[in-house]
Amino acid sequence: MDLVKNLIQQVETLKSQKDFTKALELLEESLSKFNDDYRIYEEIADIYLYEWKVTKAKKAIDFAMNINPESATGNYLKGFILLSNNKIVEAIEFLEKSNFLMPNNAEVLRNLGWAYSMTGETKKGIFILKRALNISPNDKLITEDLAMALIWMGKVKEWNQLLEKIGK
Repeated sequence: MDLVKNLIQQVETLKSQKDFTKALELLEESLSKFNDDYRIYEEIADIYLYEWKVTKAKKAIDFAMNINPESATGNYLKGFILLSNNKIVEAIEFLEKSNFLMPNNAEVLRNLGWAYSMTGETKKGIFILKRALNISPNDKLITEDLAMALIWMGKVKEWNQLLEKIGK
């Protein structure tokens, strides 16, 4: 069995239990054996993002992307970090690549749709956000982002319906 895959499964379990400290310790301990595996650095970046340590997350994801620039997860995380830093146009490039490598991922589409909406390409953003919501119809973050994009377009009725759906 792939030892890194097994390690990542353990880390994902710890993250789901909100034990980010133990997950990070496990990853850091494994770096001496797997320092050339981009997935370790992606997981480290993901934990730093959970803790909102964006600068550290950026360093980890940059390292992962140097190892494997074709990683769908790496491109998503890089795009997310850029979007978080209000570097929207740059974020779109990485989010588009992630969407190409890992199509129909609701979270990738949510961030991509939001990024397009933020650049003024609101119609394109709404289209992408609606795709994301079709994939994950109960996702409140997608619903909220779509609602904001709709209000920017003056589609108040559709906006109200979405907000009612999530109880806002």
